[in-house]
Amino acid sequence: MKPLLLLFIGMIHFSVFPQNKPTYKEPYRPQFHFTPHHNWMNDPNGLVYYKGEYHLFYQYNPMGNTWGHMSWGHAVSADLVHWNPLALAIPEDDKNMIFSGSCVVDKNNSSHFAEKPNQVPLVAIYTAHIIPDKSKIDDYQQNQHIAYSLDDGRTWKKYEGNPVLDLNKKDFRDPKVFWYAPTKKWIMATVLPHEHLVQFHSSVDLKSWTHESDFGPAGDTNDIWECPDLLQVPINGQPGKSKWVLINSQQTTMQYFVGDFNGTRFQNENPTDTILRPDYGPDFYAGVTYNNLPAGQDPVLLGWANNWKYGQSIPTSPWRSALSVPRTLKLKKWGNAWVLLQQPVKALQSLRGPVTGWQNKTVNSVAIFPAKGQVLELDAELVPAKNANCGIRLAAGGGQSIIIGYEAASSKLYIDRSKSGNTSFDNQFTAWQYTSARVPLQEGKLRLHIFLDKSIMEVFANDGSTVLTAQLFPATGHDGIEFFSENGATRISTAKVWPMSPAWK
Repeated sequence: MKPLLLLFIGMIHFSVFPQNKPTYKEPYRPQFHFTPHHNWMNDPNGLVYYKGEYHLFYQYNPMGNTWGHMSWGHAVSADLVHWNPLALAIPEDDKNMIFSGSCVVDKNNSSHFAEKPNQVPLVAIYTAHIIPDKSKIDDYQQNQHIAYSLDDGRTWKKYEGNPVLDLNKKDFRDPKVFWYAPTKKWIMATVLPHEHLVQFHSSVDLKSWTHESDFGPAGDTNDIWECPDLLQVPINGQPGKSKWVLINSQQTTMQYFVGDFNGTRFQNENPTDTILRPDYGPDFYAGVTYNNLPAGQDPVLLGWANNWKYGQSIPTSPWRSALSVPRTLKLKKWGNAWVLLQQPVKALQSLRGPVTGWQNKTVNSVAIFPAKGQVLELDAELVPAKNANCGIRLAAGGGQSIIIGYEAASSKLYIDRSKSGNTSFDNQFTAWQYTSARVPLQEGKLRLHIFLDKSIMEVFANDGSTVLTAQLFPATGHDGIEFFSENGATRISTAKVWPMSPAWK
């Protein structure tokens, strides 16, 4: 591809959004999941909270609706639900595309970027993707660069001393940086994708880095590793206690490890071959968490709700790709394994409309729920018969729907989108129509908390211990809600549905 050539001096500040007010009413356009006004988006980057604002940066193509010209788009929110798009933050230049990374609040001015007393720099750490010969796009190098902002993230300047970390390698990327207070150092986690290694480096000034240790290979090594994150996650029901969680992505899915970190090395508590996933659906990738959250706030995870196998073909315009809803994290030990509990942020409840509900409803075949919609929140508790195949059909109509099903005999929760609407736009999408995960009943019950938002569905099962995210592209009029049960009756202890108002104003 031919990169965008940008000439700029000093601070960069120009708008990537048209002057007309966004409508966000196009077919398939999510109403409460973040999407760019137009053009391509992938990984969330630089998630940081500062001065009452949640900053969201993201991989963005300012030139078109497929991957390319990677730069950092930017938006801010006061509640993680209502987003205000801002100017392009860090654009590609004639040498580098701006790949994934993170952002920190340099409260003590360790970088010495501040120019005035009491000025606090925001520092972005990202991978520069360098192609010396534009006719040979696969002959590239990657190293780590920084940029900084002295006006609360509105404008950014690239550090003249870049790169700050260079291993002279082709694939070396996705820095996640955080402050480790016990050693008073910054810690950077990066990946060597093909070696299946997460590397840890430390620094006192964000400019000079020292290698500390490597983690891996471990868990899922079938595909390359990307987008690492290392953070402390509180233990559910044990105030003041936490464990370290290491997250990474594997081309079309994600995994996490639970253990301890001493400022130098991460120690995994699970067997090397254990695979734990934050999401078992086909459309959750590159998830990372926020830095600098207020004291006492649970970690917040945000992921890309798409799949590299077909992501550039999904039938949306003038934008392509969405992010998941932000999810808060806790840990709970089930048996011998620590499990992430994920919950949608509570601020989403501000979008709820009037509730429609059922209680103690028995389903022997199909029962039509007395509400409709393609933009909704659903909360239900199911008590299946021993051998029942039961569940919910959403976006139902004309013989089509997306199925959230449960096979009680095998304890398998599944998504079937083979008849969910437009599925013919890419052969790879057709190959990813069915996904599942093992979800044992809890005291004979299955709890499902579901968000449907036009073309994105997220299913949180049993208090968020299992999550599945999937895209669908239903016809406009297909908005029915059906509960079903085969091979035995299923009791619906409770079911509630709220229509959701648009988050875009």
